[in-house]
Amino acid sequence: MSKIPEIDFEQLDALIALALSEDLGDLGDATTQAVIPAGLAAKAVLLAKEECVCAGLPVAARVFAKVDRSIKFTPLVEEGTVCSKGTLLARINGPAKALLTGERTALNFLQRLCGVATVSRRYAMELTGTNAKILDTRKTTPGFRNLEKYAVAVGGASNHRIGLYDRIMIKDNHRELAGMEGPGGIGRSVKRARESYPQLEVEVEVDNLDELREAVAAGADYILLDNMDNATMAEAVRLNNGAAKLEASGGITLARLRSIGELGVDYISSGALTHSVKSSDISMDIELEEA
Repeated sequence: MSKIPEIDFEQLDALIALALSEDLGDLGDATTQAVIPAGLAAKAVLLAKEECVCAGLPVAARVFAKVDRSIKFTPLVEEGTVCSKGTLLARINGPAKALLTGERTALNFLQRLCGVATVSRRYAMELTGTNAKILDTRKTTPGFRNLEKYAVAVGGASNHRIGLYDRIMIKDNHRELAGMEGPGGIGRSVKRARESYPQLEVEVEVDNLDELREAVAAGADYILLDNMDNATMAEAVRLNNGAAKLEASGGITLARLRSIGELGVDYISSGALTHSVKSSDISMDIELEEA
């Protein structure tokens, strides 16, 4: 598992503000304001209604704190815990109105992040016993990248680059638009990248073994094997001979994952860790606090 990235709370606060704003509009929680008497205290629990990997309790806690600072949020499991159906994830105590107002927004964050962590664990476990690591991609929900990459790592998988700024990734489109397609283009593009950003690692996407040889000769730090079959990737591992870190990508499925990991590649990247995840089924059960 990669180091779990820190939650960027400045970004999170902006997301929470946006989420609450779209839910509350100008009038606020009209139903709660109309129906629930002032001064009622309530208690609630967050309940896993299916097996999941817990991720996002600090996020849910922050949502409730933004609604009402007097709310007490008590986690009952640690982040990364595999929770069976029926597990209590957290207890919440506070004003009944505030708990009802924050419920859906908190659950939306928590269910999404638990879903990402659950899928990430499933993929990571498939590679147990191999030297390959499963990586996420930039195919994330706009605005949620920091949170989703946090959940990926909580689930036991690893993070690829965060954005366009923290690693050079030279793809065929870059070479074509720069007039560097064809023989020698990879070497020239790597050279230009290193001259422009010497502090960044360089990764090159290759479609065939000739391009792989050129990327190795150019001294790329990482080489992405794009949409190759297993036999071609096995030959790529042999030709590379440890010179660069190899990443398999494209056409990655859970069923195919282990066979790729056993080829000797270093990484396997899959957008499925974030782009098409089902949110975990989690509910909030609430009742009046006893006097």
